[in-house]
Amino acid sequence: MPQAEYIGISQVNGPFILVENVGSDAFYGELVDVRVPGGNIRKGRIVSLSEKATLIQVFAGTDNLIPDETRVRFLGKTLEVQLSPTIMGRTFNGLGEPMDGCGPVFGGKRVDSNGMPLNPMARQYPKDFIHTGISAIDTLTTLIRGQKLPIFSGNGLPHNQLAVQIATQARLMGAENFAVVFAGIGIKHDDAAFLIRELSEKGRTNNVVTFLNLADDPVIERIATPRMALTAAEYMAYELGLHVLVIITDMTSYCEAIRELGVAAGEVPSRKGYPAYLYSDLASLYERAGVVRGLNGSVTQLPILTMPNDDITHPIPDLTGFITEGQIVLSRDLDGKGIYPPIDVLTSLSRLMKDGIGKGFTREDHPGVASQLFASYSKVQDVRSLAGVVGEDELSKADKQSLTFGDMFENKFLKQAKDEDREIGYSLDMAWDILSTLPRGGLTRVSLDEIKAHIKE
Repeated sequence: MPQAEYIGISQVNGPFILVENVGSDAFYGELVDVRVPGGNIRKGRIVSLSEKATLIQVFAGTDNLIPDETRVRFLGKTLEVQLSPTIMGRTFNGLGEPMDGCGPVFGGKRVDSNGMPLNPMARQYPKDFIHTGISAIDTLTTLIRGQKLPIFSGNGLPHNQLAVQIATQARLMGAENFAVVFAGIGIKHDDAAFLIRELSEKGRTNNVVTFLNLADDPVIERIATPRMALTAAEYMAYELGLHVLVIITDMTSYCEAIRELGVAAGEVPSRKGYPAYLYSDLASLYERAGVVRGLNGSVTQLPILTMPNDDITHPIPDLTGFITEGQIVLSRDLDGKGIYPPIDVLTSLSRLMKDGIGKGFTREDHPGVASQLFASYSKVQDVRSLAGVVGEDELSKADKQSLTFGDMFENKFLKQAKDEDREIGYSLDMAWDILSTLPRGGLTRVSLDEIKAHIKE
């Protein structure tokens, strides 16, 4: 039951208000209605409380609040989202409110958005291959059902385009019950329009649930957006039996919001001004992905973050890398060459890849081909460095073949059209065609039988 209404607040500090002498029934995370002069109601939530005072974050900000006239009502519940099977194909704002003009969500139930990480003892080891249609991902940094695999990008790189392409092409091999939850955090209006248009034009909107927090929305809503998206994904997975891929962009905006609110609340900052609990906060989101033993559905996460100044040691990518199972890194150098998607395969990895490829999952030659591509492309970088010193004319025949392989690998294998959906078999066959330009003695990661089967003399 809602508590009594309190008239007057004692202090306003940035997005926070302080209410004194609140009853003992108030609790952390409780939702609050803040009625400003004129009758408008803004949502807020309790972030700190004691016997004497209660600190409240106001979602829409504290502009135009008059302390003596502001009314605060404690609602006795946490931030919730209305969920039912009809959310499929719908678009919501960062607080889970419909923004597609189709009216409210009817039926179903209201669910607390502050979900919990999965119990490790309830997890089932992820193994099934998820098709994205991107050769560099499917072949070399394979996404596995139940995995959390972030994309590390930078300002100006085409991560939003890549996110939309994956959202419209992704599917679980051999399963029809696949869906996508797409969450945009702090994105610009033109990016939001692009996302909605692309998802609509490519015919996947009926399988996609979208949550959009725009750049001019209140900062506090950015903290709620990924939780809303993950709560919807868990409902779709564990109650509707769907295999759900959650794509979140941009986690950097989320972390910046945490830092901004931490400073406003007077918290002691840690590295680069971020609060000391950033690691545990990110873990509380990332660890909501997984496959639960005994349940049909699953949640797979593909969070995207932009690295400030392209610094992979920055706290956000650094902590994300500790929590997640690998990373896909976008390269500014490859982007400058006109290669899309500009995935730097040598700094990317998928720690669960080995258990979801090969016989029974993709193709029997997949592990060997992936290992050989990594080894051969790694050598290309050494040869390019040598050529920069002595010149290409002074290179050996084998080194020149290595350079040819590198150019073909980047311009044929990595590079693909923004609407091109490649099957894994096609990607592997293309890899063999490119590997055939190398001396047979250099193909040490694949068996002789595989060479004979896939490379014509």
